[in-house]
Amino acid sequence: MKALVCGVSGQDGTYLARLLLQKGYEVWGTSRDAQIASFSGLHQLGIHAQVTLRSMAPNDFRSVFSVVNDCQPDEIYFLAGQSSVGLSFDQPAETLESMLLGALNLMEAIRLLKRPTRLYHASSSECFGEMSLPADESTSFAPRSPYAVAKASAHWLVANYREAYGLFACNGILFNHESPLRPSRFVTRKIIAAACDIALGSTQRLALGRLDIVRDWGWAPEYVEAMWRMLQTDEPQDFVIATGEANSLEAFVEAVFSSLDLDWRGHVDIDTRLLRPSDLKWSQGNPARAERTLSWQAAFRMRDVAREMVRVELASRQRT
Repeated sequence: MKALVCGVSGQDGTYLARLLLQKGYEVWGTSRDAQIASFSGLHQLGIHAQVTLRSMAPNDFRSVFSVVNDCQPDEIYFLAGQSSVGLSFDQPAETLESMLLGALNLMEAIRLLKRPTRLYHASSSECFGEMSLPADESTSFAPRSPYAVAKASAHWLVANYREAYGLFACNGILFNHESPLRPSRFVTRKIIAAACDIALGSTQRLALGRLDIVRDWGWAPEYVEAMWRMLQTDEPQDFVIATGEANSLEAFVEAVFSSLDLDWRGHVDIDTRLLRPSDLKWSQGNPARAERTLSWQAAFRMRDVAREMVRVELASRQRT
């Protein structure tokens, strides 16, 4: 089996590449410019030399078609695109173009090459917008950020190609999932880094926006297993991937600091300049279909995620 992981340099792409290699796949991975990309995650996991790397611009059909034609993959995982909700307010056009055109170009390449290639598309829980109940696959979309609008648009395009052209294409509607490979611009990694600094003697203060937002936080290495399982089913469909448990950002902060024997209240400031133009107050998933159809269930909960991220962060600092 051969897999093409688009966006292999990101958190999910890196863990997915490792999983596929462990399963005996030949793995190809793409980045916008593979010649200058660091692929630090692949190096960190010790798998860089095992992945065939290619440059690919998702919004350029010629670039996409060339890579897909050369690779001739059995499975494609589309994880590329601008991945920050916050940054999407500053870069809405780039966000929409990279996600929507990327999905379109990949499906057109699959359709024109006429191979039985299966596609996984990274949809997002952000598509649901504000929730009153845990969201499942039948919950209506109400996106509230450029990022969410882009993901929702690509989601429905995938569903359309599945119906109109018979493509084996699945949307993975993943709720928040974290790991030590998260970039520092993500709030979870920002909290981990600051807490570890403080535990090691720093007098810095951690500035955060809203602490009352509630999220369903899971463990990224577990979530990529769900991606793979989606493409092993008999019929393509969409799946919510989540823990089914919701916690406030304040609870996450408390879990991180308490794992370091610190009281977060003495080290955290609220900075209103960090507030987004719009933000979801509460987000929680219902992963019943994934549990039933994929036999997948999250083992890590929020406090497990916080504890493991702290452990890895401290271990990496000791090595350096």
